[in-house]
Amino acid sequence: MATTMSVHDEIGEWEPELIATRRDFHMHPEIGLQEFRTSGIVAERLRALGYEDVRTGIGVTGVKAVLRGGRPGKTLLLRGDMDALPIEEENDVEYRSQNAGMMHACGHDAHTAMLLTTARVLMSRREEIPGTIVLCFQPAEEGRGGARRMVAEGVLEDPKVDA
Repeated sequence: MATTMSVHDEIGEWEPELIATRRDFHMHPEIGLQEFRTSGIVAERLRALGYEDVRTGIGVTGVKAVLRGGRPGKTLLLRGDMDALPIEEENDVEYRSQNAGMMHACGHDAHTAMLLTTARVLMSRREEIPGTIVLCFQPAEEGRGGARRMVAEGVLEDPKVDA
């Protein structure tokens, strides 16, 4: 059954959770291939939403989940990066990094939170979606080969990604 709420209203409804999630990730940054806390939260939330085939440990700490839409179609992959940088945070905000020498200075905390919110919107509209959506939460985007590792471990297969 199609939802009658607009996507904009739906996202607005979840905005406080999106902000809280981003701030939580910001407070607990993890550098490439050490995103164990982050990937655990991601996998737990995807399972709670009802995603199929939630896989962890791809490319060390990457996460993959699959959503099969209600109509036939191609397979699309959406990707967000999760890693932080080895930089000491100097910002004076209530959600500043609690991990010495690490911070989300590149927005990956926001990318992860936004992709989790997108996962909610997609699941709520599952029957309207043509094809399959693969969600990819990538570790080690900042120079440690996270994408290469995930591809080598089959993130683009089963189901085979078209775009």
